[in-house]
Amino acid sequence: MAPQRRLNQILNELRPTPPTIGTLKLGGITYDVPAALVPSRLTRNSRLLEPQDGVNSDNLHFMLQKYLLGQDIFLVSQPGPYARRLALTFASVINAEYEYIALHRDVGETELKQGREIRVGGNLAYVDSPAVSAVKHGRILIIEGIEKAERGIMPVLNNLLENREMNLDDGTHIVHPHRYAQLESAGTTMSEQGKAFIPAHKNFRVVAIAAPVPPYPGYPLDPPFRSRFQARFVDPVGALLSLDTPARRSIIQAPFYTKVRNLILTTQYASESRSALEAISKTSLPPFPQTALTKLRALVQMFPPPPQPTPSQLARLFLTLHPALGHSAFQAWAILSRHTQEAELGELGSPSTTSPDECIGLFGYTMSRIERIDNQTAQLTFDGPSCIKVIVPAGPKPLLPFPFIGKFDFQPTPRFMGLLTCFMQAHALGWDISLVPPATLSTASSSTSTLVRVFGELLGYDYEVLHLYKELGGRELIMRRKIEDGGATTWEPSPLIEGAWSGRLLHLSGLDVIGSTAGSLSRMFQDREVELWEGKRIVGSATRPEIEAGELSVAHPSFRVISTASKSLPLKDWLSDEHANMFFPIPSQPMDVQEETDILRATGCPSELVDALLRFAGKYRETISADNVLKSRRLGTRSLVRIARKLAMFPDSLDLHLTLTQSLLAEFLPAMERLNLNTLLEDSNIIRRSQTFYPSPYVEENKLVFPPPSSGGEKTYPAIIPKFPASEDPEGVSSHVPHMDHFYDNSLQTGLMRDLAIDLELLKEHVVLLGNQGVGKNKIVDRLCQLLCRPREYIQLHRDTTVNQLMFTTTLEGGVINYTDSPLLRAVKYGRFIIIDEADKAPEHVVAVFRSLAGQSELTLSDGRRVRSVRDRENDIVVHPNFRLILLANRPGYPFLGNNFLQVLGENFGAHSVSNPDSESEKNLLSQLAPEMEEKLIRRLVAAFQDLRIGYETGVLNYPYSLRELINLIRHMKAYPNDTLGEALRNVFDFDIYKPEIIDKLSEILIKHGFVFSVYKIYLVTQSVGSRLEVPHLGLDAAREAAKKVKDIDFEPKNKTLDEPKEGKHDDKEHSGGDTYAGGTGGRSTAGMGGMGGYKRLYKGGDIKQVPDALKDNVPEEIKEKAREMARQELKRRLEELDMSAAEARGYGELLTATQAHLQSLHNLLEYLAAKEDERVWVKRQTDGELDDSRLTEGLTGEATVYKRRGMEKPELGRPQLKPKRIRFIFDLSGSMYRFQYDGRLQRSMETAVMLMETFDQLSRKDKYVWDVSDVSGDGPDIPLVEVYKPPKELKDRWRVAEKMYLIPQYAFAGDYTVEAIANGVAEVAKYDADDWFVIAVTDANFNRYGITPEQLTKAMKRDSKVNTALICIGEGAEATWITQRLPGCGFRVSNTGDIPNVLRSILSTMVDR
Repeated sequence: MAPQRRLNQILNELRPTPPTIGTLKLGGITYDVPAALVPSRLTRNSRLLEPQDGVNSDNLHFMLQKYLLGQDIFLVSQPGPYARRLALTFASVINAEYEYIALHRDVGETELKQGREIRVGGNLAYVDSPAVSAVKHGRILIIEGIEKAERGIMPVLNNLLENREMNLDDGTHIVHPHRYAQLESAGTTMSEQGKAFIPAHKNFRVVAIAAPVPPYPGYPLDPPFRSRFQARFVDPVGALLSLDTPARRSIIQAPFYTKVRNLILTTQYASESRSALEAISKTSLPPFPQTALTKLRALVQMFPPPPQPTPSQLARLFLTLHPALGHSAFQAWAILSRHTQEAELGELGSPSTTSPDECIGLFGYTMSRIERIDNQTAQLTFDGPSCIKVIVPAGPKPLLPFPFIGKFDFQPTPRFMGLLTCFMQAHALGWDISLVPPATLSTASSSTSTLVRVFGELLGYDYEVLHLYKELGGRELIMRRKIEDGGATTWEPSPLIEGAWSGRLLHLSGLDVIGSTAGSLSRMFQDREVELWEGKRIVGSATRPEIEAGELSVAHPSFRVISTASKSLPLKDWLSDEHANMFFPIPSQPMDVQEETDILRATGCPSELVDALLRFAGKYRETISADNVLKSRRLGTRSLVRIARKLAMFPDSLDLHLTLTQSLLAEFLPAMERLNLNTLLEDSNIIRRSQTFYPSPYVEENKLVFPPPSSGGEKTYPAIIPKFPASEDPEGVSSHVPHMDHFYDNSLQTGLMRDLAIDLELLKEHVVLLGNQGVGKNKIVDRLCQLLCRPREYIQLHRDTTVNQLMFTTTLEGGVINYTDSPLLRAVKYGRFIIIDEADKAPEHVVAVFRSLAGQSELTLSDGRRVRSVRDRENDIVVHPNFRLILLANRPGYPFLGNNFLQVLGENFGAHSVSNPDSESEKNLLSQLAPEMEEKLIRRLVAAFQDLRIGYETGVLNYPYSLRELINLIRHMKAYPNDTLGEALRNVFDFDIYKPEIIDKLSEILIKHGFVFSVYKIYLVTQSVGSRLEVPHLGLDAAREAAKKVKDIDFEPKNKTLDEPKEGKHDDKEHSGGDTYAGGTGGRSTAGMGGMGGYKRLYKGGDIKQVPDALKDNVPEEIKEKAREMARQELKRRLEELDMSAAEARGYGELLTATQAHLQSLHNLLEYLAAKEDERVWVKRQTDGELDDSRLTEGLTGEATVYKRRGMEKPELGRPQLKPKRIRFIFDLSGSMYRFQYDGRLQRSMETAVMLMETFDQLSRKDKYVWDVSDVSGDGPDIPLVEVYKPPKELKDRWRVAEKMYLIPQYAFAGDYTVEAIANGVAEVAKYDADDWFVIAVTDANFNRYGITPEQLTKAMKRDSKVNTALICIGEGAEATWITQRLPGCGFRVSNTGDIPNVLRSILSTMVDR
């Protein structure tokens, strides 16, 4: 070994030092700049910073200091490109090679150390990550997005940072260069296992980049990781100015630019010097994004503004520079407006409204002409304050002629042309585009997809849509795994990279759903650079030989990206500074009424119906813009067009009222929202027709005929649907058409079948059916398929369904992964219906796949194939014109345990609610099922079940009894005629045995419909069937009654003498008869079961030996009285423990009983929500668990993290950790509540308060809700009844609250402080650190008498935009008709005071379940 060691030493001494290419002098430091060993790893960015700039020079000086000291650097910077460009500029000035890693939530050990590949021949190869390449070759490692890396990942690098050591997966070991020199001297550069030690290069350095957390979203730094760096805070003002480089700034000196620039800088300074109060108020003007000045300068330079921009033009400019203003508090917009006026820029217009005829192009420009220059460019001409001509990149296809000539599938209105002009302006400036949706929840269409498509056609682009979904990983956005023939593994470019190379227009649809992962693409969008696989990268510039060598490539100059949002998430959850810096944001503009009118009339719908539709739509959209009705179904232009097309086809047969309520799924709205919807329909003069009867359909030749429905004598028409031709899918017709032996026709289900057939076959729409369990969703669809001879596929979703499973099944054969098309893809190819069952049970991002498939007939598969409406590439799967999606799901909300997926689906599906049949339809169906049963019996059972369902809708029952339960009941009675009705009813009601309040309600409903309770039986008051319909007790008594048939023994004790009633002795044995032990059966004087003279029941198990009733009747009266007295004493003792009198206990019991069912319903919902927050998900990249089929290739190469297992989902970056919900309830206890208590208003308010106190007391997770109760009267606005953090824990304390509510109005002075109470409540709850805030008030205020105006109430309720408010007006307050009009979605009129508990429960349930 000695000669070899000596040889190595000589070779090291002879190794040439890299030559220098010059000397760098920076701030007193002189540095000899070495030549690069691998020039392809040098900076190729064309957008580097200017080193001569003062801010940049200072930062570069610091970095050079740290570099020479051998220290790693941490740049703390606002989101934006400055810090990354600073690091690259530093690498450029010292001519250092660099590696780059963009962190995101999916980064794992593989990306930080070594990946594995199988080469041709089956050999396993290890591929160094950028981090390992950097340490081996002495490069600068730039790691961006440290705050996004999940906890536990960054420690992988800790030892590398601290000691320059790392153990690699291939068995080699990186060691510090000094340690390696020692090993080399000792001749031990190989480990005991024969693996080599590798020296960390002395020039290896790390530059980490992160946004400060807080105020920006992200994970806090791990202290051991942080301690290994030298920090440098990047001055935000300096970054703003430096990105807008001095050379560029010198070009333009326009006064407008200077004024806006100064306003932006002032805002930044103000944000850094906020007072503590402003910091928590969240109403201050947030600082502008880092690229704001760069965009402003470029925009003003290319498109000179008018001398005095209009208020609307200013508003759109600021929303473009600072899109977060669109979802900020209104106070922030007001502050900005004040600043613009002080800066002499003029008044700032509204951020959401403009004149229909106003040009909304930036600064008032309008695109007027497009001309082709060559195969890669076109010239755009803009008219406006100046005539501007600019040459822009273009695609290779023929340009769509412009100005538009002829007929198109869109209307080139001023709004549309204005947005298109904004797109072209952003394109001319060289930016990718983000079309930001409106902040309001429900608006007319913004033409999102059409705008993107037309933009691409005008410029001749090859257009690609990439539909994003939540489980898409950061690496999958760039590249995807591929297994070649023979089993070798490699990577292939994603559609994004393919688009970059070929110069396509890429539409990123749904960028909001992938959360912070989108930030990993910022370098691609800002600098056109990205790291690929195995050392390959896209760079800003490269020579032809370098590109041909394969390591470097460049993005095509025509490449452009347009991102759009799914609109399923609020803007505040994803529209961050990072997003604003990646794109040129363009605020969308919804259609105005005239544009929407023209579109609807173009369907052929009669004008009067179009006017009625839009009149209602305008009112409806206003109501659902409130935060507390987020779950409502939107009524956008697409939904209106669907309704208008149907009305055009059947103008006289369709009931507009019914069509609208079906589309909005009104049946499933909470009670008060349904009431408000009906009010809106009435206000819009849309009245429901009389009950309609639908005759059974029949098949005639090659068509399915639905006869004309009968409706109050009005003329109606049949619906004729063509049958499916077998020639179009012979295999499907022979094997995939469902067959049903029995289907019992009824009016309601026939009407639904008719509507489905019209939607699916005539309008060619996709549909979603929602309903309770057991209402026949599957059977109705299968029956329709059978009648139409329509082949159908079927998929049932569940919690673990993945996007890949929707597309294909994966198999591994002979080391090769094979894909088999799923039923979904078969339906797409062959034009079949596909039923997606249990659609609400799958994760929302899985269901989102159907949105793009239904809306644009597009889907991108993970194996590289695409689903498209027309074939554009060889491997495209073309959507067959006969393909239809049919989604089946349960109704939203509790008790159905599904996801609220309707917002994810958007408006791409025709919605149908599936109800239980009406009484007559249900009776007819059951009569067909059991013709031998008496009609009177069936009618009574149907009526009872109808009332059970009403009980569920009103909240007194918590289970939606369905047709399925009634059918099963009839089947049981038909099959087992000797069983009593009670035995049959147990099949349905035994679930509720331990819910006595439910059993009581069920008994009440049965009595109402002719069933009479005796001591032991219930029977129907019908002579002919009375003996047949005896019913044992319901609930627990029913179960015990049945059990007695087997276990009860008629027992007569020998000794029948009685002592005084007593407790008896306690032991663990079973006793029968006797007079000594407690808990026995058939005893004499002790506490037990089935005995003669005990004073209380006590059961310890075992068979119940029941003494005959005759013996019990012979118990002496004094013994009975003694037993009763002992029971009274026991009750008294319990009341003394509670410190309550018998009268108080009785009074509280009455209050509690009155709302017991509502209490149970509210309690179940709140418990369900708490459990839902703790719901587990599949956590990927685990070292154990179930095999993850999306990482099979990694498994082949030997990676360990190829498993998934259930775990808690981490909150998305930027979204708050789960905190309590803060709620205040305000009750009106003014004198009028006592004076007019004859209508029950005071009693109902007390019952409601008891319901709330009992509900929150019974919650298992009390920490989820922080609540209090106050009252308002003539004595003041804030009289506490229940203080925050001091809930009444004991029964007596809750009674005291109810008692106080009764006493206060007796002594209250006249007057009303409702407005003040609400305003104070909003201010108070807003102070709390919560994840949601609520104020709910109940008042009987006479608004006219006390001069309370709508403006005053509105101002109080909207005092803080984050606080959700609701006002329930009773008594005289309910007489104010303007309440629901001026306070849409949060003002409620309740004329029947008995509804107060139900209404408040409904409102609270709706508000918190979001």
